[in-house]
Amino acid sequence: MMKQFVAQEVCLKCQGCCRFKEADSVWSPCLLEEEIQELLDKDIPPASISIDRRLRPIPDPGKEGFICPFLNPADNKCRIYESRPFECLLYPFLFCLRNKKARITVDLNCPYAKEKINSQEFKQYSEYLAAYLNTPEQIKVLKDNPQILQAYEDVLDILEVEI
Repeated sequence: MMKQFVAQEVCLKCQGCCRFKEADSVWSPCLLEEEIQELLDKDIPPASISIDRRLRPIPDPGKEGFICPFLNPADNKCRIYESRPFECLLYPFLFCLRNKKARITVDLNCPYAKEKINSQEFKQYSEYLAAYLNTPEQIKVLKDNPQILQAYEDVLDILEVEI
């Protein structure tokens, strides 16, 4: 299991991720092929997954915009936290496609990432992430799931990934 950069207790205090301006937001997590089957096996409604292998946001109750279908807005907790998708584990780091190259980027809209960007903690996690993602198993996952390479805007490039 991959280590997460932002601690769960920090995430629970934030109202940033898992929320989207549009229903078809590029920020909605893409799912790996095996994650789709795992979710369906757990009786997750198929309508929660879009045709392009993303979690399909739902209208945010009482607010404008949309939320992840697994976010409980009352307590800011994920209903599938123990089996959340790879992209959710990776966040605020993202796979980005730029100039036909795969890159790991970081979303500086995450307050924790923005605060830690120049810290030793951030540097160490970036090094850990590079080593983890460059294992043969993870390279295969990336090759088998090109849908997780997205064209995100307003992110900071961290490193290039060979796939």
